Amino acid sequence: MTTTISPPARDVLTECVRTATAAPSLQNSQPWQFRIRGSRIDVYADPSCHLPVLDPDGREHLISVGAAVFTLRLAIRRSGYRSDHVLFPDAGRPDLVARVTATGPSPVAPATEALAAAIPHRHTNRWPFAQTTVPVAVLDHLREAARREGALLAATGPAGRDAVLRLARRADHQVRARPGYREELRRWTATGPRPDGVPRWAAGPQDSWDALPIREFAEPGGGPHPSDRFEPYPTILVLATRGDQPSDWVRAGQALQRVLLTATWHGLATMPISQPIEEPSVRRLLLDPASGLTAQMLVRVGYGRTVGRTPRRPLAEVLLSTGRRRPT
Repeated sequence: MTTTISPPARDVLTECVRTATAAPSLQNSQPWQFRIRGSRIDVYADPSCHLPVLDPDGREHLISVGAAVFTLRLAIRRSGYRSDHVLFPDAGRPDLVARVTATGPSPVAPATEALAAAIPHRHTNRWPFAQTTVPVAVLDHLREAARREGALLAATGPAGRDAVLRLARRADHQVRARPGYREELRRWTATGPRPDGVPRWAAGPQDSWDALPIREFAEPGGGPHPSDRFEPYPTILVLATRGDQPSDWVRAGQALQRVLLTATWHGLATMPISQPIEEPSVRRLLLDPASGLTAQMLVRVGYGRTVGRTPRRPLAEVLLSTGRRRPT
């Protein structure tokens, strides 16, 4: 006798897409679109959300989409189904980043439930953290999270941390000097009831000790940026991959989101630091070339204040019809 396996209902997959939109992205640009066809969800990169000054080669664009792909996979798993995914399934459609297919039903493991429960609580925290050491066992869990998505996560020691922070400050100054930088940042500083960008309340203060490079978002009325004392010895993690092609960037995004959710599950606050990766001359110095690894993101972790959720684009803007893709 043949057993017929029913795919998830469309409303179940629609809710999975809604969950996937909670993923982090560069400047909260949310550069993703989805299309549901049966048990398959295609994930596209939305070119209208690309930031050409900060991210000229589209690397962070695809890291952001990769974070959404992992969140989608996790949401499907929490709904009681396994899933398969393929990156760039159509060579003629480079904007089609991933195809995620829900397969057979499967019991939901407690670890999956716990990780999925962290999704709405994961936020980028640009505020000072407590001067409390992150336990080694927790850092080991974060490393394992990256490894499961084909990436490597390394914690910097005191000397390495200081060197990385020096490079980060150098990169921050170089990125700020790029033509069009302030205009692009102003475009993605959310004002009013817009569904994307970084609201001023989420931007956080500048580090009065000038140790951590905090992105300077536009101040209302052009006033001075507030400042505060950040932790003097932050925990900085380096996320790396063995390659540096578009598929590696998507994998890095999936690994990044698994790491961020694992950190959230452990009660940690997180803040990706992208400036050193956005400046090629600095990015090359973050890791020993002999390692064969390429740095894709820095992540600051620690124990911090609770911050709110940044806005999200409505589902109607990111969930495409089953017909032809909407022009962009």
